[in-house]
Amino acid sequence: MRTGTARRLHLLRHAKSAWDDPTLADRDRPLTPRGRRAGAALARHLETADVRPGLVLCSPAARARQTLELVLPALGSPDVEFEESLYHASAERIRRLVAALPGDQAEVLLVGHNPGLQDVVLALALPGRLRRQVESKLPTGALATLESDVPGWEAFTAGPATLTSVVLPRALER
Repeated sequence: MRTGTARRLHLLRHAKSAWDDPTLADRDRPLTPRGRRAGAALARHLETADVRPGLVLCSPAARARQTLELVLPALGSPDVEFEESLYHASAERIRRLVAALPGDQAEVLLVGHNPGLQDVVLALALPGRLRRQVESKLPTGALATLESDVPGWEAFTAGPATLTSVVLPRALER
């Protein structure tokens, strides 16, 4: 495991999605061209970043699935599960999901939605510059990484954890 850290949790908010078709149900909204570009930029970043989850849990919403499709080739070969309860999950629901993660998984990626993802980062992260950045906004396509040297995921959700990275799509597209 890296730098002695026992657990690493990545939280990826789906990329920018379309609102222009009022006949689509919310869960069926696709990514916009901007969202696809952001996902591709994140995938390029992940190819060289130290992000190799053994497990990915993804909301079944189209925009989350499409975001995952764009970044998945850069993640190695994780197990992927589509988790219904991640669709518009609250921070408390996300914490329960994380607490129940298999103990043999040291690194996990969740792909989901705000406000739940932003709220769980704020609930778990120690104070600091990156946490203050997330307080104002966790934009679409952003990837936040929390780390904690704890024996299991249930202890991870008790916090606090170190927010080690916040990757923003607009910074990658420059």
